[in-house]
Amino acid sequence: MVTGGAGFIGSNFVHYLLEKYPDYRVLVFDKLTYAGNLANLADLAGHPRYHFVRGDICDAEAVRAAIRQYDIDTIVNFAAETHVDRSIMDADAFIRTDIYGTYVLLEAVKEFRLERFHQVSTDEVYGEVLEGSSVETDPLRPRSPYAASKAGAEHLVQAYFVTYGLPVTITRGSNNIGPYQYPEKVVPLFITNAIDDLPLPLYGDGTQQRDYQYVLDHCEGIDIVLHHGKPGEAYNLGTGVETRNIDMARLILRLLGKPESLIQFVKDRPGHDRRYSINCDKIKALGWRSRHTFEEALEKTVRWYVEHEEWWRPLKSGEYKEYYRRQYLQR
Repeated sequence: MVTGGAGFIGSNFVHYLLEKYPDYRVLVFDKLTYAGNLANLADLAGHPRYHFVRGDICDAEAVRAAIRQYDIDTIVNFAAETHVDRSIMDADAFIRTDIYGTYVLLEAVKEFRLERFHQVSTDEVYGEVLEGSSVETDPLRPRSPYAASKAGAEHLVQAYFVTYGLPVTITRGSNNIGPYQYPEKVVPLFITNAIDDLPLPLYGDGTQQRDYQYVLDHCEGIDIVLHHGKPGEAYNLGTGVETRNIDMARLILRLLGKPESLIQFVKDRPGHDRRYSINCDKIKALGWRSRHTFEEALEKTVRWYVEHEEWWRPLKSGEYKEYYRRQYLQR
């Protein structure tokens, strides 16, 4: 069962699993919030090994019913509120879904004695890393409501391992880019704005550093930890290379043949972490390597959005327009 499987990373992971493992059956369990989109899975309609259930991971009975009906043996949990900016506006949904929802899933794993539970987390749980790189044994120091909710979920996962012996693993992924990412996130926001010659709203001075990895590299890493990771362990998952946001914006404009004058500096968000950096030696010891450089990943991502306007244009209306107005136009 892939919770949150209609979202960005989740839908890519579902496609990856079905292609790689011809004997696997995959159930997507998704609430279909604004960022969950069945269009991400439209090509799987009618697939004999794919099933979909609309449900909320906070609904314990719905979770149990799905596990019973589809004879689930493994859960990979992508279901989460994930956007830092939204968590700053309203943290409530983040606490409910990211923490309470994870608790509900862990209780189900315990009740049904499932074979494995994998928690998809984030490098943001480490907080701001101004020097060096975070290793898995470093303390968690989240600085946004989103990061705090993911750290809280991780603590629950680890507690259920220690207390009940549940077979759990965790990956802490860096920023993902690639197909099907909702255009509130910075890379698809900048790409789609640039296509339409709209400003690219860049926070602060644009020198914040992020590790941008291609989503399918992330999916491969999750797969390796799911099958070969040690229960109770967390694994960092990224390229290990940081890129400044202003350099990311400039490369997008260069790839699209647009002028740098489209970059518009706006007031920084509260508590904006200047840098994330993770050491990925632990997962590399399992045989994983990132297949894409940042430049290759961004070029593939830009090309996908150029070729799939029918996917993202409908998303940049309605609720999105109101969010964009509050988030950027008032800065």
